[in-house]
Amino acid sequence: MKTQIKKLLIAAFVSICLGKIAQADLANQIDGIVNRSSQKKVQFSVHIINARNGGTVYSHNATKPLTPASNMKIVTTAAALKYLGPDFKYETKVGLLHGLPAREDTARPVPSQVEGMAVLPLVIIGSGDPLLGDQETDAKYGREVGWIFEDIAAALKQNGVQTIKDIVIDTSIFDDQRAHSNWPKKDLNRWYACEVCGLNYNDNCIEVTTKNVGGKVAVLVEPRTNFVKIINKVKPISKGTSGVGSYRTSEVNKIVIQGKCNNQAGPFDVAIERPAAFFGYLLAEHLPKSGIKVQGQLVEKKLDENPSLKILAQYDTPLSDCLARCNKDSLGLAAEALLKTIAAQNSPNKKNGSWAGGQELILQYLSKLGIDKEQFHIDDASGLSKENKLSANAITKILFNIYKSGNWSLYKDSLAIGGIDGTISKYFTELKYKGKILGKTGYINKVKSFSGVCEAEKGDYLFSIIANNANAQTRTAINDIAEAIIDEADE
Repeated sequence: MKTQIKKLLIAAFVSICLGKIAQADLANQIDGIVNRSSQKKVQFSVHIINARNGGTVYSHNATKPLTPASNMKIVTTAAALKYLGPDFKYETKVGLLHGLPAREDTARPVPSQVEGMAVLPLVIIGSGDPLLGDQETDAKYGREVGWIFEDIAAALKQNGVQTIKDIVIDTSIFDDQRAHSNWPKKDLNRWYACEVCGLNYNDNCIEVTTKNVGGKVAVLVEPRTNFVKIINKVKPISKGTSGVGSYRTSEVNKIVIQGKCNNQAGPFDVAIERPAAFFGYLLAEHLPKSGIKVQGQLVEKKLDENPSLKILAQYDTPLSDCLARCNKDSLGLAAEALLKTIAAQNSPNKKNGSWAGGQELILQYLSKLGIDKEQFHIDDASGLSKENKLSANAITKILFNIYKSGNWSLYKDSLAIGGIDGTISKYFTELKYKGKILGKTGYINKVKSFSGVCEAEKGDYLFSIIANNANAQTRTAINDIAEAIIDEADE
């Protein structure tokens, strides 16, 4: 018996020693990566922990707060899972309102005017859903582009409605601040800085393509609509590379397309203004094509608490879809909508979700995890603002908290998978790493980041790597660190 106990103790001692040796080897390897000559001026915050017990495996400036870029989305999606719950779903409702709404300053004529008496106003109550009309999500479920307008028309016909008067849109689930004050002004027409609204559609963007046909450049827009006014300043060229971009004017949704086009440029996304009106206008343009007459105005207003509303249709989006678009594909709209949603859902009237309200809830969440307030500053949800600050230690604590919860499988499924999908589909393609490194990337000017999980044969390791003053070689260094975790853990 004593001999057996002695053997067990020796085995345990050897295991501990080997573990320490492996940990030392990993530290030496990562130190070498961080201290490469190409990375001398780069600031790193790195933290790696054993997912089984939360013990630190490697640390380099782990508590130093740096600008995290899109690794902010890890915080946002984790907070959304905590405050909304895994079964949460967005519910956008469409119905008929008994009694005409009062006119508002935001009222505008709908694009199709007809004679005759209207029956009832058509109402859309936004839920803040960031994936309504999102092409990636629609493709996942086999839905055609513009399917929702066909569905609404069918619901009206099924209820015997041939004419509607007014399209009323309620976006009061969120506040009226649609663009963050700390987003770069020059980026506000880019897809990643689109407006955030209580009713979003098509990622709040139009898709622009230019084609040179016989020396004349045509600008094609999808979805086709008169909601935006396009000014074509693209010059045709017969040689050289096409280069086309866009900018806004002082007039809302008057967009200038400029540059040069040889054969074709695009398609590329351009963010529009007033997303709720965008949806309403597209609906008003579509209904007459389906035989539904439209008259009156397009009105954005908050409905009474108990409106006499007959629901015709409801469109649901599960939280899991939003987490995946946010983390796998880095869709900024999904992150910002989630932040405002947790604020709205945790307010007394479940309305007016705001950045400030979401920031406060995330602060409470991180504080309860024992993360020192000096290690983070929350400004937006997507990481576009350079005012955000996070330490690698803060991120690994968040990941460890989810890992130990019953929601890890759901959350892990939202992460990009190395060599397979999302923003790291082209990385970690070697068999040794493919499918074993999952995470969320981040990038803005001079900032690169990557956090997630390495699924090694000997167990899972949670990691966070944030680099500021980053350069062209920093992404390679970050990926090398992730691969080193697999290398050392599997030896």
